[in-house]
Amino acid sequence: MSIAATPEVTQRDIAARLERLPMSRWQVSIRLIIGIVTFFEAFDQLLIAYTLPVIGREWHLTTASSTATLTVGSIGMLLGALASGWAADRIGRVKVITLCVAITALCSLAMTLCTALLPFLILRFVQGLAIGGEVPTAAAYIAEISRARRRGRFVLMYEIVFPAGLAVGALVAAWVIPHWGWRPLFALAAVPGLAAVLLQLRIPESPRWLAAHGHTEKAEATMALIERRVEESLGRPLPPPAAATAAPAAGPAKRGSLRDLFAGRYRRRTLMVWTIWFVGYLANYGITSWLPTLYKGSFHLSIGQALWYSTATSVAGLVGCLIAALVVDKLGRRVVLAAGLGGTTAMLVVLGALGAGTPLQLLVWSSLAAMFNFAVNVCLYLYTPELYPTRSRALGVSLGGVLNRFGLILGPILVGALYAGGSGLASVFLVLGAICLVGALVAGFFAEETKGRTLEEVSP
Repeated sequence: MSIAATPEVTQRDIAARLERLPMSRWQVSIRLIIGIVTFFEAFDQLLIAYTLPVIGREWHLTTASSTATLTVGSIGMLLGALASGWAADRIGRVKVITLCVAITALCSLAMTLCTALLPFLILRFVQGLAIGGEVPTAAAYIAEISRARRRGRFVLMYEIVFPAGLAVGALVAAWVIPHWGWRPLFALAAVPGLAAVLLQLRIPESPRWLAAHGHTEKAEATMALIERRVEESLGRPLPPPAAATAAPAAGPAKRGSLRDLFAGRYRRRTLMVWTIWFVGYLANYGITSWLPTLYKGSFHLSIGQALWYSTATSVAGLVGCLIAALVVDKLGRRVVLAAGLGGTTAMLVVLGALGAGTPLQLLVWSSLAAMFNFAVNVCLYLYTPELYPTRSRALGVSLGGVLNRFGLILGPILVGALYAGGSGLASVFLVLGAICLVGALVAGFFAEETKGRTLEEVSP
């Protein structure tokens, strides 16, 4: 099957050919390989929260040093997200993902050798660059190989691997740390380095990206390869693609830029989704990063008990992500985002009103808040790629990741300041609840519905 050699025709044709692909083992295998990588990126991201009580005792960290240890990786993630979007829109999605995976693994291995805080912080920062780069780039890639029908479930069943990585990281930490200490965890987190080789061998570049950048011959070859693999999986010929008019003409190939995100219809989308990214992750990391320390410091639980209590919250978050994946194509993106942030607000307000006076209260209500909050955050990795055209999709997702990282950085700082300032746990959760309410209102009034529409239809 040949296609015309002009970029605009190629983009329409590639979109139509992708939209007609039935679900097969090929899509599942791609989702699995990228998912394994993202799983370990998540495993790496939150390990610091679970190892901090032990590292703090071993290296005699002050509150300021503990806060720096929690946030330095997030600063790296912020910068990595910013750089990766620019790179992925210029050199391709797969190259950026592979590089980020390799750097993450090498840093994890090197961190096991650290005997002082400074080299640990430097490695954590570099690792943050890689984690911040891989996650949004992978989200853009998965969106670009998906079709409009049931795209929400397909993408979110991949994205669930991230909170799954958080939950498994918590479970493994709760089991490993009391017996063997913190270093074996970071050695285990180096496993995805092997996946970098698998990525290069098994994952084709996004044909949408190739077409959008005028690489018409590569786009045709990649699309033909994908079609062959899907046919082999199905054991029957593919149906013909819809007419090319199913996706509007995109004009001559051109590079995306920051200006694209604030031009025309995209300005409102960008401001809206940035707000939700920031609010969702400020609440998320503000709670989860401090939970082990709060259980140990406020309620004098043992390190083992504190880790197991914190793990319950991460598992509840994973349940919330699964619920979001099952309902997002029926209810729509806007309902999931607004209801999720509204539910987070309600749970945090209840927790604040109760005063978080016992470990059980903190466990139950923080877990319910995490269930709603994680549903929002995982949905953002589906929703944001839908809001931007292919030429600037990775940049749009990565800049959403930048606001995500601002939330990750400021969340622990805000909670740490309120907690250390003697405001009490009740004030901490009431403040976070008020912030989530703002996000719920923004999502409810300004989020544009995208379910059931092709990427080219939503973002020409």
